[in-house]
Amino acid sequence: MELNWFDITFFLVFICFVVTLSMFKSRKENTSEDYFLAGRGLGWWLIGFSIVAANISTEQFVGMAGQAAGNVGLAVSGYQLCGAVGIVFVAFFFLPRFLRSGIYTMPEYLEYRYNSAARAIMAVYTMVIYVAVTITAVLYSGGLTIHTIFGLGLAPSIWIIGGVAALYTSWGGLKAVAWADLFQGSALIVGGLLTLGLGLYAVGDIGEFFAVNAGRFHMILPADHPEIPWTALLVGIWIPVFYYCGLNQFIVQRTLGAKTLKEGQLGIIFAAALWLTVPFAIVVPGIIAFHLYGDQFTTSDQAYPFLIRRLIPTGLRGFIFAAICGAVMSSLASMLNSASTIFTIDLYKRHMIKDASQKGLVMIGRVMTVIFVLVGCIIAPRLSDPRFNGVFHYIQEFQGYISPGILAAFVFGFIVKRTPPAAGVASLVLSAPVYGFLQWKYSSVAFLNRMAITFGVVVAAMTLITVLNPLKEPRVMPVKTNYETRPSPTVVVLGSLVIAGVALFYIIFW
Repeated sequence: MELNWFDITFFLVFICFVVTLSMFKSRKENTSEDYFLAGRGLGWWLIGFSIVAANISTEQFVGMAGQAAGNVGLAVSGYQLCGAVGIVFVAFFFLPRFLRSGIYTMPEYLEYRYNSAARAIMAVYTMVIYVAVTITAVLYSGGLTIHTIFGLGLAPSIWIIGGVAALYTSWGGLKAVAWADLFQGSALIVGGLLTLGLGLYAVGDIGEFFAVNAGRFHMILPADHPEIPWTALLVGIWIPVFYYCGLNQFIVQRTLGAKTLKEGQLGIIFAAALWLTVPFAIVVPGIIAFHLYGDQFTTSDQAYPFLIRRLIPTGLRGFIFAAICGAVMSSLASMLNSASTIFTIDLYKRHMIKDASQKGLVMIGRVMTVIFVLVGCIIAPRLSDPRFNGVFHYIQEFQGYISPGILAAFVFGFIVKRTPPAAGVASLVLSAPVYGFLQWKYSSVAFLNRMAITFGVVVAAMTLITVLNPLKEPRVMPVKTNYETRPSPTVVVLGSLVIAGVALFYIIFW
Protein backbone atom coordinates (compact mmCIF):
# COMPACT_ATOMS: atom_id res chain seq x y z
CA MET A 1 0.00 0.00 0.00
CA GLU A 2 1.63 3.20 -1.16
CA LEU A 3 1.42 6.62 0.49
CA ASN A 4 1.63 9.85 -1.50
CA TRP A 5 3.15 13.08 -0.19
CA PHE A 6 -0.19 14.20 1.29
CA ASP A 7 -0.63 10.93 3.20
CA ILE A 8 2.90 11.05 4.60
CA THR A 9 2.61 14.73 5.53
CA PHE A 10 -0.75 14.26 7.28
CA PHE A 11 0.50 11.24 9.22
CA LEU A 12 3.69 12.96 10.40
CA VAL A 13 1.91 16.20 11.31
CA PHE A 14 -0.80 14.33 13.25
CA ILE A 15 1.62 12.20 15.26
CA CYS A 16 3.99 15.11 15.96
CA PHE A 17 1.08 17.34 16.99
CA VAL A 18 -0.35 14.74 19.39
CA VAL A 19 2.99 13.93 21.00
CA THR A 20 4.04 17.58 21.29
CA LEU A 21 0.71 18.73 22.74
CA SER A 22 0.55 15.89 25.26
CA MET A 23 4.09 16.60 26.44
CA PHE A 24 3.36 20.33 26.65
CA LYS A 25 0.18 19.82 28.68
CA SER A 26 2.01 17.55 31.13
CA ARG A 27 5.22 19.55 31.49
CA LYS A 28 4.65 20.38 35.18
CA GLU A 29 4.01 16.92 36.57
CA ASN A 30 6.28 16.94 39.63
CA THR A 31 4.50 14.91 42.34
CA SER A 32 3.31 11.32 42.25
CA GLU A 33 -0.32 12.49 42.22
CA ASP A 34 0.44 14.78 39.28
CA TYR A 35 2.28 12.09 37.35
CA PHE A 36 0.14 9.04 38.06
CA LEU A 37 -3.32 10.64 38.46
CA ALA A 38 -3.02 13.93 36.49
CA GLY A 39 -3.34 15.88 39.76
CA ARG A 40 -6.91 14.51 40.10
CA GLY A 41 -8.08 17.24 37.76
CA LEU A 42 -9.49 15.46 34.67
CA GLY A 43 -12.84 16.55 33.22
CA TRP A 44 -15.55 14.19 31.96
CA TRP A 45 -14.92 14.74 28.25
CA LEU A 46 -11.20 13.99 28.61
CA ILE A 47 -11.95 10.92 30.74
CA GLY A 48 -14.47 9.62 28.20
CA PHE A 49 -12.22 9.91 25.16
CA SER A 50 -9.29 8.54 27.15
CA ILE A 51 -11.22 5.41 28.19
CA VAL A 52 -12.26 4.80 24.59
CA ALA A 53 -8.76 5.32 23.23
CA ALA A 54 -7.27 3.11 25.95
CA ASN A 55 -9.79 0.37 25.23
CA ILE A 56 -9.99 0.36 21.43
CA SER A 57 -6.74 -0.60 19.78
CA THR A 58 -5.52 -3.04 17.18
CA GLU A 59 -6.48 -5.63 19.78
CA GLN A 60 -10.00 -4.80 18.55
CA PHE A 61 -9.20 -3.73 14.98
CA VAL A 62 -7.25 -6.95 14.44
CA GLY A 63 -8.70 -9.35 17.05
CA MET A 64 -12.41 -8.52 17.12
CA ALA A 65 -12.61 -7.97 13.37
CA GLY A 66 -10.74 -11.26 12.94
CA GLN A 67 -13.26 -13.13 15.08
CA ALA A 68 -16.11 -11.44 13.17
CA ALA A 69 -14.56 -12.71 9.94
CA GLY A 70 -14.11 -16.12 11.52
CA ASN A 71 -16.75 -18.22 13.26
CA VAL A 72 -18.10 -15.67 15.76
CA GLY A 73 -19.52 -12.91 13.57
CA LEU A 74 -21.43 -10.00 15.07
CA ALA A 75 -21.67 -11.76 18.44
CA VAL A 76 -18.10 -10.70 19.22
CA SER A 77 -19.63 -7.22 19.73
CA GLY A 78 -20.95 -8.63 22.99
CA TYR A 79 -17.68 -7.79 24.69
CA GLN A 80 -18.10 -4.07 23.97
CA LEU A 81 -21.89 -3.94 24.36
CA CYS A 82 -21.90 -5.83 27.64
CA GLY A 83 -18.90 -3.70 28.55
CA ALA A 84 -21.00 -0.57 27.99
CA VAL A 85 -23.57 -1.91 30.46
CA GLY A 86 -20.88 -3.05 32.88
CA ILE A 87 -19.04 0.25 32.91
CA VAL A 88 -22.28 2.12 33.67
CA PHE A 89 -22.72 -0.10 36.74
CA VAL A 90 -19.09 0.61 37.61
CA ALA A 91 -19.89 4.34 37.51
CA PHE A 92 -22.84 3.83 39.86
CA PHE A 93 -21.45 1.34 42.37
CA PHE A 94 -17.64 0.96 42.13
CA LEU A 95 -16.35 4.45 41.42
CA PRO A 96 -17.88 6.14 44.50
CA ARG A 97 -16.06 3.66 46.74
CA PHE A 98 -12.73 4.17 44.97
CA LEU A 99 -12.83 7.97 44.86
CA ARG A 100 -14.02 8.22 48.44
CA SER A 101 -11.03 6.16 49.63
CA GLY A 102 -8.52 8.28 47.68
CA ILE A 103 -6.62 5.31 46.22
CA TYR A 104 -4.02 5.41 43.44
CA THR A 105 -4.38 1.78 42.36
CA MET A 106 -6.76 -1.18 42.52
CA PRO A 107 -4.35 -3.34 44.58
CA GLU A 108 -4.16 -0.49 47.13
CA TYR A 109 -7.89 -0.86 47.81
CA LEU A 110 -7.40 -4.54 48.65
CA GLU A 111 -4.94 -3.66 51.41
CA TYR A 112 -7.53 -1.40 53.03
CA ARG A 113 -10.21 -4.06 52.67
CA TYR A 114 -8.13 -7.15 53.47
CA ASN A 115 -4.36 -6.90 54.12
CA SER A 116 -0.99 -6.15 52.54
CA ALA A 117 -0.67 -9.71 51.19
CA ALA A 118 -3.80 -9.29 49.06
CA ARG A 119 -2.43 -6.01 47.71
CA ALA A 120 0.95 -7.53 46.85
CA ILE A 121 -0.57 -10.60 45.15
CA MET A 122 -2.87 -8.53 42.95
CA ALA A 123 -0.04 -6.13 42.11
CA VAL A 124 2.24 -8.97 40.98
CA TYR A 125 -0.56 -10.66 39.01
CA THR A 126 -1.42 -7.42 37.27
CA MET A 127 2.20 -6.67 36.41
CA VAL A 128 2.70 -10.11 34.86
CA ILE A 129 -0.53 -9.91 32.82
CA TYR A 130 0.22 -6.38 31.60
CA VAL A 131 3.76 -7.13 30.48
CA ALA A 132 3.33 -10.68 29.20
CA VAL A 133 -0.19 -10.38 27.75
CA THR A 134 -1.80 -6.97 27.18
CA ILE A 135 1.22 -4.76 26.40
CA THR A 136 2.75 -7.52 24.32
CA ALA A 137 -0.50 -8.21 22.45
CA VAL A 138 -1.08 -4.54 21.61
CA LEU A 139 2.48 -4.21 20.33
CA TYR A 140 2.12 -7.35 18.23
CA SER A 141 -1.29 -6.47 16.78
CA GLY A 142 -0.15 -2.94 15.98
CA GLY A 143 3.02 -4.20 14.35
CA LEU A 144 1.03 -6.81 12.41
CA THR A 145 -1.35 -4.15 11.11
CA ILE A 146 1.44 -1.89 9.88
CA HIS A 147 3.28 -4.91 8.45
CA THR A 148 0.18 -6.11 6.57
CA ILE A 149 -0.79 -2.69 5.25
CA PHE A 150 2.57 -1.14 4.44
CA GLY A 151 4.96 -4.06 4.15
CA LEU A 152 7.33 -2.83 6.88
CA GLY A 153 8.96 -5.64 8.85
CA LEU A 154 7.04 -6.89 11.90
CA ALA A 155 9.84 -6.31 14.41
CA PRO A 156 10.68 -2.74 13.21
CA SER A 157 6.95 -1.87 13.29
CA ILE A 158 6.70 -3.07 16.89
CA TRP A 159 9.76 -1.07 18.01
CA ILE A 160 8.55 2.14 16.32
CA ILE A 161 5.15 1.96 18.02
CA GLY A 162 6.68 1.13 21.40
CA GLY A 163 9.24 3.92 21.16
CA VAL A 164 6.77 6.70 20.38
CA ALA A 165 4.30 5.61 23.08
CA ALA A 166 7.06 5.31 25.68
CA LEU A 167 8.33 8.81 24.81
CA TYR A 168 5.29 10.83 25.85
CA THR A 169 4.11 8.39 28.55
CA SER A 170 7.40 8.44 30.44
CA TRP A 171 7.55 12.22 30.08
CA GLY A 172 4.14 13.27 31.35
CA GLY A 173 2.35 10.31 32.91
CA LEU A 174 -1.45 10.11 32.95
CA LYS A 175 -2.06 13.70 31.84
CA ALA A 176 0.08 13.20 28.73
CA VAL A 177 -1.77 9.97 28.00
CA ALA A 178 -5.19 11.58 28.45
CA TRP A 179 -4.46 14.52 26.13
CA ALA A 180 -3.02 12.23 23.46
CA ASP A 181 -6.11 10.03 23.82
CA LEU A 182 -8.40 12.97 23.10
CA PHE A 183 -7.15 13.23 19.51
CA GLN A 184 -6.25 9.61 18.91
CA GLY A 185 -9.59 8.38 20.28
CA SER A 186 -11.48 10.71 17.97
CA ALA A 187 -9.39 9.63 14.98
CA LEU A 188 -9.89 5.91 15.55
CA ILE A 189 -13.70 6.23 15.78
CA VAL A 190 -13.88 8.40 12.66
CA GLY A 191 -11.43 6.12 10.85
CA GLY A 192 -13.44 3.03 11.74
CA LEU A 193 -16.73 4.52 10.56
CA LEU A 194 -15.05 5.73 7.37
CA THR A 195 -13.81 2.20 6.69
CA LEU A 196 -17.34 0.88 7.27
CA GLY A 197 -18.73 3.31 4.70
CA LEU A 198 -16.14 2.42 2.09
CA GLY A 199 -16.68 -1.28 2.79
CA LEU A 200 -20.43 -1.08 2.30
CA TYR A 201 -19.88 0.88 -0.91
CA ALA A 202 -17.52 -1.84 -2.18
CA VAL A 203 -20.06 -4.55 -1.30
CA GLY A 204 -22.60 -2.89 -3.59
CA ASP A 205 -25.79 -4.87 -3.02
CA ILE A 206 -26.39 -4.50 0.73
CA GLY A 207 -29.36 -6.86 0.69
CA GLU A 208 -27.29 -9.61 -0.89
CA PHE A 209 -24.48 -8.98 1.59
CA PHE A 210 -26.80 -9.48 4.58
CA ALA A 211 -28.40 -12.52 2.96
CA VAL A 212 -25.09 -14.25 2.20
CA ASN A 213 -23.72 -13.49 5.68
CA ALA A 214 -26.95 -13.96 7.62
CA GLY A 215 -25.28 -16.53 9.88
CA ARG A 216 -22.77 -13.94 11.03
CA PHE A 217 -25.37 -11.33 12.03
CA HIS A 218 -26.59 -12.96 15.24
CA MET A 219 -25.78 -11.78 18.77
CA ILE A 220 -26.99 -15.03 20.36
CA LEU A 221 -24.98 -18.16 19.44
CA PRO A 222 -25.67 -21.86 20.19
CA ALA A 223 -24.83 -23.28 23.61
CA ASP A 224 -22.05 -25.44 22.11
CA HIS A 225 -20.30 -22.55 20.36
CA PRO A 226 -16.56 -22.67 21.24
CA GLU A 227 -16.14 -18.91 21.80
CA ILE A 228 -19.32 -17.09 22.91
CA PRO A 229 -22.16 -19.56 23.60
CA TRP A 230 -25.41 -17.99 24.79
CA THR A 231 -24.82 -19.59 28.19
CA ALA A 232 -21.76 -17.35 28.63
CA LEU A 233 -24.00 -14.28 28.40
CA LEU A 234 -25.65 -15.33 31.66
CA VAL A 235 -22.51 -15.33 33.83
CA GLY A 236 -19.22 -15.94 32.02
CA ILE A 237 -18.96 -12.77 29.95
CA TRP A 238 -19.69 -10.54 32.95
CA ILE A 239 -16.53 -11.67 34.72
CA PRO A 240 -14.11 -10.15 32.17
CA VAL A 241 -16.53 -7.22 31.69
CA PHE A 242 -16.61 -6.16 35.34
CA TYR A 243 -12.95 -6.97 35.84
CA TYR A 244 -11.92 -5.03 32.74
CA CYS A 245 -14.23 -2.04 33.22
CA GLY A 246 -14.14 -1.70 36.98
CA LEU A 247 -10.95 -3.28 38.34
CA ASN A 248 -8.47 -3.05 35.47
CA GLN A 249 -5.99 -0.31 36.34
CA PHE A 250 -5.41 1.01 32.83
CA ILE A 251 -9.14 1.67 32.36
CA VAL A 252 -9.98 2.84 35.88
CA GLN A 253 -6.91 5.03 36.39
CA ARG A 254 -8.28 7.99 34.42
CA THR A 255 -11.48 7.91 36.52
CA LEU A 256 -9.36 7.98 39.69
CA GLY A 257 -7.96 11.24 38.31
CA ALA A 258 -11.43 12.85 38.01
CA LYS A 259 -12.11 16.27 39.53
CA THR A 260 -15.29 15.02 41.19
CA LEU A 261 -17.45 11.94 41.32
CA LYS A 262 -19.88 13.49 38.83
CA GLU A 263 -17.09 14.25 36.36
CA GLY A 264 -15.83 10.68 36.66
CA GLN A 265 -19.30 9.18 36.21
CA LEU A 266 -20.17 11.38 33.24
CA GLY A 267 -16.82 10.48 31.65
CA ILE A 268 -17.56 6.78 32.05
CA ILE A 269 -21.05 7.10 30.57
CA PHE A 270 -19.69 9.17 27.66
CA ALA A 271 -17.19 6.37 26.99
CA ALA A 272 -19.97 3.75 27.20
CA ALA A 273 -21.99 5.68 24.60
CA LEU A 274 -18.97 5.81 22.28
CA TRP A 275 -18.48 2.06 22.74
CA LEU A 276 -21.85 1.54 21.03
CA THR A 277 -20.12 2.50 17.76
CA VAL A 278 -17.74 -0.48 17.95
CA PRO A 279 -20.04 -2.98 16.17
CA PHE A 280 -20.25 -0.57 13.24
CA ALA A 281 -16.66 0.72 13.22
CA ILE A 282 -14.86 -2.59 13.81
CA VAL A 283 -17.01 -5.72 13.79
CA VAL A 284 -19.13 -5.24 10.65
CA PRO A 285 -16.00 -4.25 8.64
CA GLY A 286 -14.53 -7.62 9.66
CA ILE A 287 -17.55 -9.37 8.15
CA ILE A 288 -17.24 -7.19 5.04
CA ALA A 289 -13.57 -8.18 4.73
CA PHE A 290 -14.54 -11.86 4.81
CA HIS A 291 -17.27 -11.25 2.23
CA LEU A 292 -14.94 -9.47 -0.18
CA TYR A 293 -11.56 -11.09 0.39
CA GLY A 294 -12.09 -14.11 2.64
CA ASP A 295 -10.37 -16.43 0.18
CA GLN A 296 -7.25 -14.26 0.04
CA PHE A 297 -6.03 -13.99 3.64
CA THR A 298 -4.45 -16.87 5.48
CA THR A 299 -5.61 -15.97 9.01
CA SER A 300 -8.73 -14.15 10.18
CA ASP A 301 -6.55 -11.60 12.04
CA GLN A 302 -5.69 -10.16 8.62
CA ALA A 303 -9.31 -9.17 7.92
CA TYR A 304 -9.27 -5.50 8.93
CA PRO A 305 -5.76 -4.72 7.64
CA PHE A 306 -6.69 -6.41 4.35
CA LEU A 307 -9.81 -4.27 4.06
CA ILE A 308 -7.85 -1.09 4.64
CA ARG A 309 -5.14 -2.05 2.18
CA ARG A 310 -7.64 -2.76 -0.60
CA LEU A 311 -10.28 -0.05 -0.01
CA ILE A 312 -8.73 3.13 1.38
CA PRO A 313 -7.97 5.54 -1.52
CA THR A 314 -4.88 7.68 -1.86
CA GLY A 315 -5.32 10.86 0.11
CA LEU A 316 -7.13 9.14 3.00
CA ARG A 317 -4.44 6.57 3.76
CA GLY A 318 -2.43 8.99 5.88
CA PHE A 319 -5.48 9.62 8.08
CA ILE A 320 -6.25 5.91 8.46
CA PHE A 321 -2.60 5.16 9.15
CA ALA A 322 -2.58 7.90 11.82
CA ALA A 323 -5.81 6.55 13.34
CA ILE A 324 -4.43 3.01 13.53
CA CYS A 325 -1.09 4.08 14.99
CA GLY A 326 -2.90 6.42 17.36
CA ALA A 327 -5.14 3.58 18.54
CA VAL A 328 -2.13 1.40 19.25
CA MET A 329 -0.18 4.13 21.01
CA SER A 330 -3.17 5.19 23.15
CA SER A 331 -3.77 1.69 24.49
CA LEU A 332 -0.08 0.98 24.87
CA ALA A 333 0.56 4.29 26.64
CA SER A 334 -2.32 3.65 29.05
CA MET A 335 -1.03 0.17 29.87
CA LEU A 336 2.53 1.38 30.34
CA ASN A 337 1.39 4.22 32.60
CA SER A 338 -0.78 1.89 34.69
CA ALA A 339 1.89 -0.81 34.95
CA SER A 340 4.45 1.74 36.11
CA THR A 341 1.92 3.15 38.60
CA ILE A 342 1.30 -0.26 40.15
CA PHE A 343 5.00 -1.06 40.33
CA THR A 344 5.85 2.31 41.85
CA ILE A 345 2.96 2.67 44.34
CA ASP A 346 2.20 -0.95 45.25
CA LEU A 347 5.64 -2.55 45.12
CA TYR A 348 8.44 0.03 45.15
CA LYS A 349 7.00 2.48 47.68
CA ARG A 350 5.22 -0.18 49.74
CA HIS A 351 7.97 -2.81 49.98
CA MET A 352 11.29 -1.35 48.75
CA ILE A 353 11.80 2.35 49.53
CA LYS A 354 8.95 3.34 51.86
CA ASP A 355 10.22 6.89 52.37
CA ALA A 356 10.91 7.60 48.69
CA SER A 357 10.63 11.26 47.70
CA GLN A 358 8.04 12.55 45.24
CA LYS A 359 10.76 13.10 42.62
CA GLY A 360 12.07 9.62 43.27
CA LEU A 361 8.63 8.08 42.68
CA VAL A 362 8.18 9.98 39.42
CA MET A 363 11.64 8.90 38.26
CA ILE A 364 10.93 5.24 39.05
CA GLY A 365 7.66 5.52 37.14
CA ARG A 366 9.51 6.83 34.09
CA VAL A 367 12.25 4.20 34.26
CA MET A 368 9.74 1.33 34.60
CA THR A 369 7.74 2.65 31.63
CA VAL A 370 10.82 2.28 29.45
CA ILE A 371 11.68 -1.15 30.86
CA PHE A 372 8.15 -2.46 30.29
CA VAL A 373 8.07 -1.34 26.67
CA LEU A 374 11.47 -2.94 26.02
CA VAL A 375 10.29 -6.28 27.43
CA GLY A 376 7.04 -6.06 25.45
CA CYS A 377 8.89 -5.34 22.19
CA ILE A 378 11.11 -8.38 22.73
CA ILE A 379 8.22 -10.76 23.45
CA ALA A 380 5.65 -9.42 20.95
CA PRO A 381 6.94 -11.06 17.70
CA ARG A 382 6.45 -14.49 19.29
CA LEU A 383 2.66 -14.05 19.23
CA SER A 384 2.68 -14.84 15.52
CA ASP A 385 2.75 -18.52 16.57
CA PRO A 386 -0.58 -20.08 15.38
CA ARG A 387 -1.03 -21.93 18.67
CA PHE A 388 -2.18 -18.68 20.31
CA ASN A 389 -5.32 -18.69 18.07
CA GLY A 390 -5.30 -14.97 17.34
CA VAL A 391 -4.47 -11.96 19.48
CA PHE A 392 -7.98 -11.36 20.88
CA HIS A 393 -8.32 -14.97 22.02
CA TYR A 394 -4.83 -14.81 23.53
CA ILE A 395 -5.72 -11.79 25.67
CA GLN A 396 -9.07 -13.11 26.87
CA GLU A 397 -7.77 -16.62 27.57
CA PHE A 398 -4.82 -15.58 29.70
CA GLN A 399 -6.69 -12.89 31.63
CA GLY A 400 -8.99 -15.70 32.69
CA TYR A 401 -6.32 -16.85 35.13
CA ILE A 402 -6.68 -13.78 37.33
CA SER A 403 -9.96 -12.00 36.55
CA PRO A 404 -12.37 -14.40 38.38
CA GLY A 405 -10.34 -14.24 41.60
CA ILE A 406 -9.85 -10.48 41.51
CA LEU A 407 -13.52 -9.81 40.77
CA ALA A 408 -14.59 -12.16 43.56
CA ALA A 409 -12.24 -10.48 46.06
CA PHE A 410 -13.67 -7.03 45.35
CA VAL A 411 -17.38 -7.81 44.94
CA PHE A 412 -17.58 -10.29 47.82
CA GLY A 413 -15.75 -7.78 49.97
CA PHE A 414 -18.18 -5.03 48.93
CA ILE A 415 -21.25 -7.09 49.81
CA VAL A 416 -20.17 -9.18 52.81
CA LYS A 417 -18.76 -6.71 55.32
CA ARG A 418 -17.30 -9.36 57.63
CA THR A 419 -15.25 -11.15 54.97
CA PRO A 420 -11.85 -11.83 56.61
CA PRO A 421 -8.43 -11.16 55.00
CA ALA A 422 -7.86 -14.91 54.56
CA ALA A 423 -10.86 -15.09 52.22
CA GLY A 424 -9.57 -12.22 50.07
CA VAL A 425 -6.13 -13.82 49.80
CA ALA A 426 -7.66 -17.23 49.04
CA SER A 427 -9.70 -15.81 46.16
CA LEU A 428 -6.56 -14.40 44.53
CA VAL A 429 -4.47 -17.52 45.12
CA LEU A 430 -7.09 -20.07 44.01
CA SER A 431 -8.12 -18.40 40.76
CA ALA A 432 -5.08 -19.26 38.63
CA PRO A 433 -4.76 -22.97 39.52
CA VAL A 434 -8.51 -23.60 39.22
CA TYR A 435 -8.70 -21.94 35.82
CA GLY A 436 -5.46 -23.64 34.74
CA PHE A 437 -6.88 -27.04 35.68
CA LEU A 438 -10.06 -26.35 33.69
CA GLN A 439 -8.04 -25.21 30.70
CA TRP A 440 -5.94 -28.36 30.89
CA LYS A 441 -8.76 -30.87 31.40
CA TYR A 442 -11.64 -29.13 29.62
CA SER A 443 -10.05 -27.07 26.85
CA SER A 444 -13.05 -27.72 24.59
CA VAL A 445 -15.31 -25.75 26.98
CA ALA A 446 -15.62 -22.07 26.04
CA PHE A 447 -13.20 -20.01 28.12
CA LEU A 448 -16.05 -17.74 29.29
CA ASN A 449 -17.76 -20.77 30.82
CA ARG A 450 -14.47 -21.79 32.41
CA MET A 451 -14.26 -18.30 33.92
CA ALA A 452 -17.77 -18.70 35.33
CA ILE A 453 -16.88 -22.06 36.92
CA THR A 454 -13.68 -20.61 38.38
CA PHE A 455 -15.61 -17.65 39.78
CA GLY A 456 -18.13 -20.03 41.38
CA VAL A 457 -15.38 -22.13 43.02
CA VAL A 458 -13.62 -19.04 44.36
CA VAL A 459 -16.84 -17.54 45.77
CA ALA A 460 -17.66 -20.88 47.43
CA ALA A 461 -14.22 -20.90 49.08
CA MET A 462 -14.63 -17.30 50.26
CA THR A 463 -18.07 -18.13 51.66
CA LEU A 464 -16.74 -21.12 53.61
CA ILE A 465 -13.83 -19.15 55.07
CA THR A 466 -16.13 -16.27 56.03
CA VAL A 467 -18.63 -18.58 57.73
CA LEU A 468 -15.87 -20.32 59.71
CA ASN A 469 -13.89 -17.20 60.64
CA PRO A 470 -15.78 -13.92 60.07
CA LEU A 471 -14.38 -10.55 61.03
CA LYS A 472 -15.54 -9.40 64.45
CA GLU A 473 -16.01 -5.88 63.12
CA PRO A 474 -16.19 -4.65 59.50
CA ARG A 475 -13.08 -2.95 58.13
CA VAL A 476 -12.98 0.82 58.41
CA MET A 477 -12.08 2.16 54.97
CA PRO A 478 -10.28 5.49 54.50
CA VAL A 479 -12.58 8.36 53.55
CA LYS A 480 -11.74 11.58 51.73
CA THR A 481 -13.79 14.56 52.82
CA ASN A 482 -16.28 16.39 50.60
CA TYR A 483 -16.85 13.52 48.18
CA GLU A 484 -20.32 12.69 46.87
CA THR A 485 -21.50 9.11 47.12
CA ARG A 486 -24.66 9.07 44.97
CA PRO A 487 -24.99 9.63 41.21
CA SER A 488 -26.79 12.78 40.11
CA PRO A 489 -30.14 12.50 38.23
CA THR A 490 -28.33 13.44 35.00
CA VAL A 491 -25.90 10.55 35.43
CA VAL A 492 -28.74 8.09 36.12
CA VAL A 493 -30.75 9.17 33.06
CA LEU A 494 -27.78 9.09 30.67
CA GLY A 495 -26.59 5.75 32.01
CA SER A 496 -30.07 4.28 31.58
CA LEU A 497 -30.16 5.45 27.95
CA VAL A 498 -26.88 3.62 27.24
CA ILE A 499 -28.26 0.40 28.74
CA ALA A 500 -31.44 0.80 26.68
CA GLY A 501 -29.32 1.22 23.53
CA VAL A 502 -27.52 -2.05 24.20
CA ALA A 503 -30.81 -3.86 24.82
CA LEU A 504 -32.20 -2.51 21.53
CA PHE A 505 -29.14 -3.76 19.62
CA TYR A 506 -29.60 -7.27 21.02
CA ILE A 507 -33.29 -7.23 20.14
CA ILE A 508 -32.61 -6.17 16.54
CA PHE A 509 -29.82 -8.72 15.96
CA TRP A 510 -31.14 -11.54 18.12
